Amino acid sequence: MATDRDPRQPGDGTAASPIGLALFWVYVALYGGFMALVLVRPDLLALRPFGGVNLAILYGMGLIAAAFVLAVLYMLLRSDR
Repeated sequence: MATDRDPRQPGDGTAASPIGLALFWVYVALYGGFMALVLVRPDLLALRPFGGVNLAILYGMGLIAAAFVLAVLYMLLRSDR
């Protein structure tokens, strides 16, 4: 059953697409930095800068935290539209 609804009407998420893509690329850059360390300098990931926890674990937890922060930021920026 076809409808006459314009797919670009407000509330369908298209207005937030550029924001979502920008935040996605920020996360890709963060993850790419982690992968670059794994490939180029894996010895750095074995360092234990804080309380005996190695840098690989800290960076991984940072990636999880960054994903959460970016998701919250996306929700806040999208609600302004």
